[in-house]
Amino acid sequence: MAEKQAHLNSAYYGPAVPPKQHSYLRPSRSGGCACGCGFCLLKLIFNIVLTVVITIGLLALLFWLIFPPNLVKFHVTNTELTQFNFTATNTLSYNLKLNLTIRNPNCRIGIYYDRIEGQKNTTTLSAAFQGQQLVVLGTSEQSDFNSEKATGVYDIDMKLYLRVRFKLGKIKTFRIKPRVKCGLKVPLSLSGSATATFQTEKCNIDWRIFR
Repeated sequence: MAEKQAHLNSAYYGPAVPPKQHSYLRPSRSGGCACGCGFCLLKLIFNIVLTVVITIGLLALLFWLIFPPNLVKFHVTNTELTQFNFTATNTLSYNLKLNLTIRNPNCRIGIYYDRIEGQKNTTTLSAAFQGQQLVVLGTSEQSDFNSEKATGVYDIDMKLYLRVRFKLGKIKTFRIKPRVKCGLKVPLSLSGSATATFQTEKCNIDWRIFR
């Protein structure tokens, strides 16, 4: 009995109780984005830019289909060439004046040529080109120039680079940069009289939006 009592009074050590487990979740290095913050941001910016570009393209296409701007006409109606000399030192001296008409037949669309405004009207512009320029001609170009000099009528290509906007009601488009090219046959005027009569020339227009 004494032995049993001694056994009961002695310290009793049972199996070790495991410590309470605390769940711990390590935060993601990507800040909650599986693909990485940088990549997600670039993807978002790309989607926004793509959406804007597509929207602008569709609006421009719709505007072009409803109101085709190719109805606008450019003509050179009159020219005066008083000097067109090519010297042995490869110097071209020239003095050219011309009148350019711009016809917009659209009654609902206004066209703004920088500081010029026109809606269903004909706008006349006067331009003057005078000066000297160093030009190197090859054999064929020199032959063509001599032939034109003999006839008194010169082939001159005129190019215009414009900045225009279209307006429909209160809506204005962004600036467009059409290129106008006019192939002219200009007679030389000496002492106020031309060697031939200038014929009105229609110009070609490149209305591409993006360059």
